[in-house]
Amino acid sequence: MTQTLNPILLLAIPLAPLFGAMIAGFFGTKFFGNLLDKTSCHRITILGVAIACGLSIHVLFDVLDGARFNGNIYEWMKLGNELVLPVGFLIDPLSAMMMVVVTFVSLMVHIYTIGYMAEDEGYNRFFAYISLFTFAMLMLVMSNNFLQLFFGWEAVGLVSYLLIGFWYKKPTAIFANMKAFLVNRVGDFGFILGIGLILASTGTMDYQVAFGQANNIFAQSLPGTNWNLMTVTCICLFIGAMGKSAQFPLHVWLPDSMEGPTPISALIHAATMVTAGIFMVSRMSPFFELSDVALSFILIIGSITALFMGFLGIVQTDIKKVVAYSTLSQLGYMTVALGVSAYPVAIFHLMTHAFFKALLFLGAGSVIMGMHHDQDMRNMGGLRKYMPITWLTSLIGSLALIGTPFFSGFYSKDSIIEAVSESHLYGSTFAYYAVMIGVFVTAFYSFRMYFLVFHGKERFGLTHAEHSHDDHHDDHAHDEHHGLAPGQKPHESPWVVTLPLVMLAIPSLLIGFFAIEPMLFGGFFEGAIFNDLEKHPAMEELQSAFHGAVPMAMHAFSTLVFWLAFSGVACAAVFYLWLPIIPSTIARIFAPIKNVLDNKYYLDDFNQLVFGRGASWIGERLWQIGDQKMIDGFVVNGSAKFVGWISGVSRQFQTGYLYHYAFAMIIAVIGLVTWILYTHLGSIK
Repeated sequence: MTQTLNPILLLAIPLAPLFGAMIAGFFGTKFFGNLLDKTSCHRITILGVAIACGLSIHVLFDVLDGARFNGNIYEWMKLGNELVLPVGFLIDPLSAMMMVVVTFVSLMVHIYTIGYMAEDEGYNRFFAYISLFTFAMLMLVMSNNFLQLFFGWEAVGLVSYLLIGFWYKKPTAIFANMKAFLVNRVGDFGFILGIGLILASTGTMDYQVAFGQANNIFAQSLPGTNWNLMTVTCICLFIGAMGKSAQFPLHVWLPDSMEGPTPISALIHAATMVTAGIFMVSRMSPFFELSDVALSFILIIGSITALFMGFLGIVQTDIKKVVAYSTLSQLGYMTVALGVSAYPVAIFHLMTHAFFKALLFLGAGSVIMGMHHDQDMRNMGGLRKYMPITWLTSLIGSLALIGTPFFSGFYSKDSIIEAVSESHLYGSTFAYYAVMIGVFVTAFYSFRMYFLVFHGKERFGLTHAEHSHDDHHDDHAHDEHHGLAPGQKPHESPWVVTLPLVMLAIPSLLIGFFAIEPMLFGGFFEGAIFNDLEKHPAMEELQSAFHGAVPMAMHAFSTLVFWLAFSGVACAAVFYLWLPIIPSTIARIFAPIKNVLDNKYYLDDFNQLVFGRGASWIGERLWQIGDQKMIDGFVVNGSAKFVGWISGVSRQFQTGYLYHYAFAMIIAVIGLVTWILYTHLGSIK
């Protein structure tokens, strides 16, 4: 049995995709004159990610055998005699599992991209970006210190900015990537404050050393207040997670990020960037377990996100937007699990969600290709017979998403609901009702999308879908129109697109069944995640009620959760297959509510009015008062005018007549003598 892992092997895991990104980015683009062609670029980057995936799987098996690693690879900086800022790795079950999920999903996305981006001018640049993104995410999950964590945190944010705005000639894409960048900066401000508080109170950036001083932090108050330092620190850290993992109200960037190419949606919004916050809170469990206030805050925010973002998925007509709001809702479920201290369940759902959500995003991309880049579900219908592989894999992903017994999503989602029901933290009652209602809502919008796309009447090829081209390629793409022309039929995607769908459908179907017992009840996360079972017994209660994967699934058929999901599917079938007049009638009757949902609770308008115009107003005032009046008017022009005034006054004394100067000298001498005599007589007295 291996006791420690080879640091050289660990270093190769993030460096392999980094080297692939560098080669494709430098030699496959205009930077060095397009020295590499498309085939060479995608082969090099896929090879790098494949190496990282293979080594990650090897590391996971070693970790299952008991191997661990926690050490520094490189000392970047040393401040004084104590604070060391290194590059290092912490490899335990949590990080090893994340490494496999990230690299596997990334590998599938790389292969899928060969077909999806085949005729895009930025083909090589795209591969460089997604490979670089993989490197950044690996550095984040493998880190053993807060500095490297922050590096990976910011790096995935930077590359996501590049990916969301990949079609940089498209105004909506530029707006979306700037929105994502700015909203994440809000969250990152809280995140860096949390790291700063940890550094100030412990004097270290190392995880394990800081965790060892958690009780000392808990015993302190924030200077100048009576607020518990641990509570403030945890809330600041979670604000960072709210931005990165798109929790209310910092969720507004994620739906707009669908402006990027579809493979980006699968990579960023399924397995990597948006799950970084969930991973971070789980890694920081020794801190969060000491603050019930922080946990309740997390629980309430997650509940709001899970429920209210699901409602928005009901009214979307863009196929990618439906999956995007589904991602928001499922991230809310993970956050709820964190709030009730069920960290292993949150990570378990993170893993299962990564597979079936990547499958749904890539399936949506396959549909978009088959529909000639039309994303509007109102222009689809009956695609089942034209795209059988996409249909079947999308059905598997949808069944996993709604928590169908024996599918992977069932085991993780049902465990979250059970954990919430066993919690007694403040906010747990609201959270329970939110996740239960969310079960029906998720099933409804998921199968609304499924039925509109793959079943029912064929609605394509009637007119060009000029209004629905959100996922078009750049201005130089080969497409002359978007949507099927009259008489055209959809077509199944090439094998480089359907192969990743099949590969992702397998874990979407099976991984939950085989992983639930070892991950949740077999001590898999022992030493990686800390649970105070006396204060927060949710995991203990789950274990006492668990009797195996098969009994759990069989019992589910008699539970309210199953029948809520079944009702959601049945309602979707009635509304969109058999009686399509019902949705339009409901929309007309409840027009004000639909208007609120269509406008996304007016949060974008609020942000634009309060923060956008507010920042503009502040900037304008600073320019008028600070720049024009203070700097230009008072400092620059004022000093020039003052010098000019002095010059004008002194010019009056420069007459050029000798007797004027002589008179001035006599007056000066008289004045000097008078001052000396006055001073001298004063000293004699």
